Amino acid sequence: MASITIRNLDDDVKTRLRVQAADNGRSMEEEARLILRHAVERKNAPHNLAAAIRSRIAPLGGVDLELPPRGPMREPPSLE
Repeated sequence: MASITIRNLDDDVKTRLRVQAADNGRSMEEEARLILRHAVERKNAPHNLAAAIRSRIAPLGGVDLELPPRGPMREPPSLE
């Protein structure tokens, strides 16, 4: 596996990363790996809004809707 060094990281960012990692029961290194992994995976998300919504909702199951019967078309309004 590869490794990287991040230089010039703000102290505030490091502190927030440490606190977030502790809240999640992980080391700072593991927390940073997960953050980077999620950031990169989001780039491959579908650009189609309908596909993105479907992928989020599909695991919840579907809903069968009863459609009302269709009737004859109405007459267009008279413009006279």
